[in-house]
Amino acid sequence: QVSLAESGGGLVQAGGSLSLSCVASRNLFSLNSLGWYRQAPGEERVLVAEVRISGRTNYANSVKGRFTISHDNAKKTVSLQMNNLKPEDTGVYYCHAQFLQTDYWGQGTPVTVSS
Repeated sequence: QVSLAESGGGLVQAGGSLSLSCVASRNLFSLNSLGWYRQAPGEERVLVAEVRISGRTNYANSVKGRFTISHDNAKKTVSLQMNNLKPEDTGVYYCHAQFLQTDYWGQGTPVTVSS
């Protein structure tokens, strides 16, 4: 089992920045992947950014060059720095981890970008 505790998010104007943080209950080396998904109202949950056990990072095309995912193994934390935010970045952001082929989710934190 993996529990995920998110923090950050909120309301920001377009062009602004926000940072999200997620603390995992397990050592990050035990996870296949750790990252962030976004769910906009009425839409499916989609990958925003993730870091895999290999160290490789994956980003949604829409956020490349604006968002940066990082992790701290000692603090068991994954963070998402979001710059130059756009209204289409609005949604609930969920921390996600995959452990032993099972997906785990945080409770979600809302991000609203006003135009």
